[in-house]
Parts: sequence; C-alpha cells; structure tokens
Amino acid sequence: MTEAIVKKPAFSLCVYCGSRPGHSPEFAALAQAVGTWIGQHGGQLVYGGGHGGLMGVVADAALAAGARVIGVIPTALVEKEWAHTGCTELHIVENMHERKRIMAEHADAFLALPGGIGTMEEFFEVWTWRQLGYHDKPIGLLNLNGFYESLLTFLHSAVQNDFMTDWQMDLIRTGSDAPSLLDALVQAAGTAASATRLDQI
Repeated sequence: MTEAIVKKPAFSLCVYCGSRPGHSPEFAALAQAVGTWIGQHGGQLVYGGGHGGLMGVVADAALAAGARVIGVIPTALVEKEWAHTGCTELHIVENMHERKRIMAEHADAFLALPGGIGTMEEFFEVWTWRQLGYHDKPIGLLNLNGFYESLLTFLHSAVQNDFMTDWQMDLIRTGSDAPSLLDALVQAAGTAASATRLDQI
C-alpha cells in the first residue's frame, strides 16, 4: 500500500497569544483571521498547545483552513486539561523552557497577538535571542487598535534613555493590519538565515 505524501508547509509561523479571549470580540476575530490566513497560504501554525482563549481560536481557525498545527505544552498544563487534542502534532514537554525552545526550532518567524504576561515573556525572549544572534528569524507584533501602543511608547522611551538602541527596535516589525504584517514576516523568513543556535540557550 502506498503511503500518503505529506506536503511540506510553505512556511511555519509561531504565534504567541492570550490563553484568555479578552473583553472585546475583536481579539477573537483577529486570532481567527490569523489562523485562517496561515491555512489559506499553505502555512503551518506553531503555538503553545492550549484550547482556551485566543490560543484555541487561532488553532481551530488554522486547522479549519487546512493548516498543520503543532502545539507544544508542558505536562502540568495537560494535567489541567488545557491541551488542544485536535492539533496535528501535540508535543508534551516537561517545562516552559523546553516548550519555548521547541516552538522556536519549528518556526520560520514569530508573531505576537494580544495577550498577557505569558505572551509578553515569550515575545521578549525570542526578541532577546535574536539580538544575541541565536537566530535570525523575523519577529512581528500585531498592534490591534493600539493594544500595544503604550508598550511601544515605553520601548521608545528606553531607546531615548540609552537603555536600548534603534537597532534593537528594528529587529521587530509592528503593524495593525494582519494580512500585511503576516505577508511581510513570511517574505522576510524566506530570506533570513536558516542557521540557529537555540541549543546553546
């Protein structure tokens, strides 16, 4: 019997987002649009493996649009029944560090949607990894309706006060239009260096 040929995704995008839905339905609509876009463009979603909040929305939308979905979740969260068992691949790992490393290794680019401290921690860590040269993959911040405006103001203040540089700020792409930012990240991922040193982190 001939085995089915699995088509390689055109790209693999790691999405960080809230495990809660947020107060506005616009957040869920954004997550759904991102997941749908990934599937419609032949991509693969890599995310934290949960089924709640925006995480579940983006995963369900990607699956519905035909995308492969890789979820990576720690054992402790599986035990709380937070895992999305419908993922194409669900990796159950021991801790958060291993989770983030595997997510990063499976990604060509990274995108942060609205979320809380978990989303911010993941976004800042992968940004820090890039400035240190552990990877050269594009990073995006989707600023829906000014959600991240105060954060960006703070970051520019850090530059003005000489705790950061314009070069560091240029390592991330920001935008409020999901399709435009997604397209820019995927295009940049196609020209980025493929070598990574995540095993050294």
